[in-house]
Amino acid sequence: MDPGSLYSVISYLAPITVSALTTRILLKWWISTGSKLGFTGRDMNKPGDVRVVEAGGIWVILGAVFGILTYVAVETYTEDYNGFYTYFAISQVLLLAGLLGLMDDMLGWKKGLRKITRVMLTIPISLPIVVIREGHSTMEIPLMGAVDLGVLYPLLVVPLGVMGASNAFNMIAGYNGLEGLQALLITLLTLVFAIKKGITVVVPLLLVMAASILFFLYYNWYPAKVFPGNTFTYGFGAFYASLVIYGNFEKFGLAMFTLYFIELALFLRGLRDHVYKENFGIPRPSGCLDPPYSRVYSLTHLALIVVKKVKGCAREVDVVFFIALLQLAVGLLALTLL
Repeated sequence: MDPGSLYSVISYLAPITVSALTTRILLKWWISTGSKLGFTGRDMNKPGDVRVVEAGGIWVILGAVFGILTYVAVETYTEDYNGFYTYFAISQVLLLAGLLGLMDDMLGWKKGLRKITRVMLTIPISLPIVVIREGHSTMEIPLMGAVDLGVLYPLLVVPLGVMGASNAFNMIAGYNGLEGLQALLITLLTLVFAIKKGITVVVPLLLVMAASILFFLYYNWYPAKVFPGNTFTYGFGAFYASLVIYGNFEKFGLAMFTLYFIELALFLRGLRDHVYKENFGIPRPSGCLDPPYSRVYSLTHLALIVVKKVKGCAREVDVVFFIALLQLAVGLLALTLL
């Protein structure tokens, strides 16, 4: 192997390894420690009072951040290149989102921050990206074509994008492995898109995040030993929005969140019917889940209804795989068309 190839392997393998091992070690420690401290929440899709450790997402964030820093270190010390301010900014976005999510997780699910407060607090998360004026100000707007938004792009579009993605990714949740698998699929599909389009600057970021999520998913899969919490959903949503802005692939990024736009429409349908929906099913002693409402107010409700009609019994993993298949279909279509 020539030195150049060896360097390329090390520059990618080292941060992936650090991200994966950091996440695994911290999660394993947290599952034991969080349980002893009583930092647990009820698993709503299980009969009885099944308790699971909360806020596992903070360790995913730390794992990814350490992975990003490792990549920067390898590049800096071997190539003497220090133009990684965007990588540091994205790391700060991750940490800020994780801090907000952790605060919400600590306050509790039902008695946490008010919804409007949560939304407003996600706006400052974008500040690290705003201050370095990341992204391209020219956007394709329907009926108008290419429009240069100038300073409005970093000051308005970027905060709205980060706020929207961090809150949107929090909407399809509540089942063991659901948020983790969704994040992994979005990350891997975006990795394929980035390689296909030659957007190499985001590849290291995607790889370290995928490694961190993969080890989290091991502990979060059914039956979960740890929940992701808002630390994970806010963190990943903000991370992905920052990545889309950095790589300038807004169309693909929006396409990957198609399910979340549908979820928003279903949520608004619920508000119209005076229903503030929950995603959970109604657990039965057999392990099956029944739909919580007579109408569909979430994609999780749709999954419960469809799977129950097909199989006669909808289990938690069925819901996760149903939504994952939808996400995969959306991703493959986006890869084909964009």
